[in-house]
Amino acid sequence: MEIYSAIISFFQDWGMFMYPIMLVFAVGVAISVERYIYLSQTSVSNRLLWKKVTPFIKAGKFNEAVSVTSKSKAAIGTILTYGLYRIKAASRRDDIEKAMEESLMEVMPRLEKRTHYLATFANIATLLGLLGTIIGLIRAFTAVSAANPAEKADMLSASISVAMNTTAFGLMAAIPLLLVHTVLQSKTTEIVDSLEMVAVKFLNAVDDRRRGEQAA
Repeated sequence: MEIYSAIISFFQDWGMFMYPIMLVFAVGVAISVERYIYLSQTSVSNRLLWKKVTPFIKAGKFNEAVSVTSKSKAAIGTILTYGLYRIKAASRRDDIEKAMEESLMEVMPRLEKRTHYLATFANIATLLGLLGTIIGLIRAFTAVSAANPAEKADMLSASISVAMNTTAFGLMAAIPLLLVHTVLQSKTTEIVDSLEMVAVKFLNAVDDRRRGEQAA
């Protein structure tokens, strides 16, 4: 009960802007957790699928490979499926590469989904904190103007302290959201780079297979 009372008094003493800041922070945390789990699962599933399908590609068993990739929900599965289907209709490397680039453009929005909201929420939390401080200062000076001259200094210092706490809380919410936003962006970039690398490895494996068949 003491902890609960302390939390209630914390919000009551620091002003009404604490509630929207807390709401923005809670939504940001929920998005951060969901995105981190999704990106982590995507990274793992990509690696597992690539290991599974690589022997088929190197052996030139493209039908077996596409049967595996088409059933997978991994991002790399979409890209490889585009490439494998394109092999049947086109023989040039450029045509296959363009098909895989098209599939990458389809995959990227799923990887980047909602991550940009975190930077927006961080800015909103900061601005709400500043707005709460400004309104608190306005109220403080208004109250002090009608107070006893002997009490003005104490009332003003106490009111300013409460008002500044809103900015502090806004920054406490904004800084973690910005850090998580940076981490998720780095993780997304890492996955996109790995997809591009896999596409190149796939094209090289197809070229090597064709050269081997021509030599034979």
